[in-house]
Amino acid sequence: MKSIEVKGTARTIAERSSEQARALKEIRKDGGVPCVLYGGEEVVHFTVPAEGLRNLVYTPHIYVVELTIDGKKVNAIMKDIQFHPVKDTIIHVDFFQINEATPIVMEVPVQLEGLAEGVKAGGKLVLQSRKLKVKALYTAIPERLTVNVAHLGLGKTVQVGELSYEGLELLNSKDAVVCAVKLTRAARGAAAAAAGK
Repeated sequence: MKSIEVKGTARTIAERSSEQARALKEIRKDGGVPCVLYGGEEVVHFTVPAEGLRNLVYTPHIYVVELTIDGKKVNAIMKDIQFHPVKDTIIHVDFFQINEATPIVMEVPVQLEGLAEGVKAGGKLVLQSRKLKVKALYTAIPERLTVNVAHLGLGKTVQVGELSYEGLELLNSKDAVVCAVKLTRAARGAAAAAAGK
């Protein structure tokens, strides 16, 4: 898994909720994003410039985040993100501190490989699960989960229960469909013509 650097500044939390809301509004107005780091000895509240999150958020890749808060470095993953409902700007991010000894849960992108038999016969390959949830040590999590579809015939599917990866536990339902070769009109016509011979 690739890594990316994110630098932040610790912030204090006001005791009264009205003061806290005002402080968060000021942070966002100044181009910052309020963030929280969980999973360590204590919960850390900090701020990151919105620009510093762009390459982490707007990408299909997954990353280990090398997080530096006031000079202190930790490894983390992005756990949750909130966007403004109208402007679509980032308004809050939760990070989770990780270490090499404790498994984490993370969504990993799926990549299909090979030319499916069903596609050769006129079908259409459809990716139904763009990401799968895995549990593993972060050092064992790959950048993507490769699924070979060469054997996949017309009308057939690949389900989560058919997949296995070394060092990873797949947490999605075993009967969840990852990809399928759907029948197209052309494929139905060819099958009907072949049956009528």
